[in-house]
Order: sequence, then C-alpha cells, then structure tokens
Amino acid sequence: MSAPRLGSIESGGTKFVCLVGSAPDRIEAETRFPTGEPGPTLARAIAFFRETTARTGPLDAIGIASFGPLELRPGHAKFGHLAATPKPGWSGVDVAGPIAAALGVPVGIETDVNGAALGEGRWGAAQGLDTYVYLTVGTGIGGGAVIGGKVVSGLVHTEMGHLAVPRIAGDAFPGSCPFHGDCWEGLAGGEAMGARWGTPAEELTGDALRKALRLEAGYLAAGLRNIVYTTAPQRIVIGGGVAELPGLFPLLRAELTAALGGYPGLPEHTAEDFVVPARLGRLAGPAGGLVLAAGAAGAATAARPRPGAGPSGGPDA
Repeated sequence: MSAPRLGSIESGGTKFVCLVGSAPDRIEAETRFPTGEPGPTLARAIAFFRETTARTGPLDAIGIASFGPLELRPGHAKFGHLAATPKPGWSGVDVAGPIAAALGVPVGIETDVNGAALGEGRWGAAQGLDTYVYLTVGTGIGGGAVIGGKVVSGLVHTEMGHLAVPRIAGDAFPGSCPFHGDCWEGLAGGEAMGARWGTPAEELTGDALRKALRLEAGYLAAGLRNIVYTTAPQRIVIGGGVAELPGLFPLLRAELTAALGGYPGLPEHTAEDFVVPARLGRLAGPAGGLVLAAGAAGAATAARPRPGAGPSGGPDA
C-alpha cells in the first residue's frame, strides 16, 4: 500500500503556510501568504491545493494547525470553528469546513501550538517520547501537552500562557495581558519583554540583555515548575522568538532546578535534555499539520467498510 499524500496548513494570525508533503524534509510544494479576511484567505489556500493536486495527483487528507481559540470537541456543532479571537473578522469562522467541502478530503484540525507539539514529537526535539510539553514563547506564550501520545484537550485546549506565576521581588512591571495583567504571558511573553525594556527582545544587547535574560529565565522557570508538577513531562521543548535569545537555556535550567527545590528529586529534571530548544523551527506548525493529516487519513480508512463485509461489518451471509 502506498503512503498517503498529505496536505498541511498552518493558519497563523499573521500568515498562512500551506504545503504538500510527507515530512519536513520531503515537501513537494509550499506557499506562504499574509492572513487577510477569512473568505479570500481560505480561498487562496484552497486554490493552492487545487493547483498542486492538478499537477501531482489527489491528496488523502489535510491537517490544519490554526490560531485560536478553537472549538475542538468532536461532534460539537461548531467543531473546527474559531471562538472569540482577537484577530479582527475571524471570530466564529469555520476554518476546517470550507477546506473539507472544497477539496473533498478528510481534514484534521488542532491549535497551532498543539500542531507544533505533534510535529516536534514526530520529527523534532521530542521524538521517541509519549509525554512531553511544547511551549512557544513568542509575542505571547502558548503550550501544548502530549500525554500518553495524545494532545490534551477538554472543554477547550490548554492555555498555559495564562498560568499564574509569582512576581519576582522588585519587579514593578504591571504586565501586558489584557485579561489578567501579570499572568505568565503578561510577564514573560515577547510583547511583555518589549514593553518592559522599551525595545523588542531580539534587539536587546549588553547589560540590558543580561538583565532581561535573568528576569526571563526566572519567570519561565516559575511557569515550568507548574507544568512539571501537573503534567509530569519527560521533556519540555521550547520554541518561539524569545527562546532564540542567546544564553537563555543554561540560565533557565538553573532557575528551574532552584524553583523545584529538590522535589521530587529526579535527576532527569536537572539533565540538559529535560528543557531543550525546539528543533523544527518555522516548520514545527506545518509539520504538525502533516501529523494531523495522517491521522485524518487513517481514521477515514478505518471507517470505510471492508470489501465483502455486510452491514454489520462482518462477512456477507
């Protein structure tokens, strides 16, 4: 049996990435374009897949790793729709439905951060593990937990960026989160760093960078302590622009060791491979889309009646 042909969409708040392939290093076609109004943006994605499949053959499924918040409860009337999102014009938009209807293929959908988590688990820094957390520290903070090989989701997907963390003594910055002020994202996201230091995090240098890194490592470690104790991950993978600041990870590992205070005393928590940088970079989300597409294709195949099977799924009488 030939391998399924897969499509992937990373539906971001600023850009869409669409590709056809089977792995991050086996991409047949790819396009990137700004996220505009919903109708034209989704139409542009559909056009890419139509044009590509006209040249190379049909797809078996498409996976979507989308910005949120998303309705992801199976069987819910609004499954695949965005909820109240700060992206103008996109609240309530059905992201998955138009893709499935226009292209006639199964569609899998998850949040962009959960998609990136799946991508890092399949091909990246969490490869071979079944219980881990992927955290993105960019403009904001988002996290996806994979436990027992499955992404955690219930009434809504996880919103780790809004965890409460203790304020570091002497820090008078009020926080940048419009909902909570000084939650984890409000104190340690890239937007918070820019507001706190008066310049984007990636432009910090010298003493300002050293001070920013110490504070950032302290706040990130405080949030990771919560994650260690609530999800028991085998590894924590961190991506996003802030994670690329030079010298962050050694400071963060030391701060996390201090934050855990010797409890529960596992040597794994102090090892260099417990908190690591993401490996896939800009392809983490699209790679997650490929994982979701493979899952959708497999589910569709399993649901098809077997040749020779009767209505009950058993052999014909």
